[in-house]
Amino acid sequence: MKKWLIIIATLVLTACGSSNNDGKAYYQLPATVQPASQAVSQGDHHLLWIDQITLADFLSANGMVYQTSDVQYVIASNNLWASPLDQQLRNTLTTNLARALPGWIVASQPLGQEQSALSMNITGFHGRYDGKVIVSGEWLLRQKGEIITRPFRIELNQQADGYDAMVKTLAEAWQQEAQSIAAELLRRQ
Repeated sequence: MKKWLIIIATLVLTACGSSNNDGKAYYQLPATVQPASQAVSQGDHHLLWIDQITLADFLSANGMVYQTSDVQYVIASNNLWASPLDQQLRNTLTTNLARALPGWIVASQPLGQEQSALSMNITGFHGRYDGKVIVSGEWLLRQKGEIITRPFRIELNQQADGYDAMVKTLAEAWQQEAQSIAAELLRRQ
């Protein structure tokens, strides 16, 4: 009788484990702590709308991208973004810019007539065979009747192997680019 109980318990545990684990892992860019919201009038602050983030086609899939040689890229089928990458990039950029720009209201929704608008075209957001991550593209800022564009390319070394480390390093590179954008906005103010 004990033998049958052990077999049944093993089968139940195996069934529970296999129904919840399909071999896929889902990743979300780590969020930074958002500053406390403030009730302020728009006249007292600069307004920045994160208008659009466009991804290169190979980055638009659910799978994370890894460059295996100078010319070959692999889109993972088991290591996936938990939500669309463009959405994650917009949310983290909004948070990072809000932290870096005191006196600014930064939002992913239109804010009004006197707002600046930032759009980004992302051409690289992936790991690479040499242990680096690549974050590249171009941003376009519409501010006070002017249009400013800047290309960017950040390469950072991963501190450890694996997708967890890759996602954390990608987030670090993305935050660095947010700091660069913030510095440009503050300089132009």
